[in-house]
Amino acid sequence: MTGRLILASASPRRVALLAQVGVTPADIVAAAIDETAETAELPHQVAARLAEAKARAVAAAFPDDFVLGADTVVACGRRLLDKTDDIEHARRHLELLSGQRHRVHGGIAVVAPGGRVHSRLVTTQVSFKRLGKADINAYLESVEWRGKAGAYAIQGRAGGFVKKINGSYSNVVGLALYETLSLLQGLGVKIEE
Repeated sequence: MTGRLILASASPRRVALLAQVGVTPADIVAAAIDETAETAELPHQVAARLAEAKARAVAAAFPDDFVLGADTVVACGRRLLDKTDDIEHARRHLELLSGQRHRVHGGIAVVAPGGRVHSRLVTTQVSFKRLGKADINAYLESVEWRGKAGAYAIQGRAGGFVKKINGSYSNVVGLALYETLSLLQGLGVKIEE
């Protein structure tokens, strides 16, 4: 069978978001790539490059299928707020986001059969309330921040930090659904049931 949808991500959030809109990938394969930002690379460029790199890495094993790669980057100005498993690193991210607007860049890339890449970049602006020490400490104790870009998950307790959002909510969670579905439908991808 050819032309299936393969998800180049092991993110449970992306799988759940796709399921929310009735999309079930035929296979889910984590892309083993280096996610380090390159020198002088802007946050939106990182998101776009990594989404494509993930899709290309997995597409090598699925040349007759559509491979969807995605990446989410949180940025405060030009500063990239990476994923962290270190509590003090997470604290610094939250202190930086406190009372500020920041951007969440979502890269989406689909490698079609034959190797052609189709991509989108989605940017969502998020405004946080001013966080007190008690807010930050309680959030850090929840461990929701582990492995999350910017050290927060908007779909969890950090949703209470958000004063305003301008753009795609699902992009902040991990995958801009409208843009992803539009891209897949435009390519004629058969969505698995």
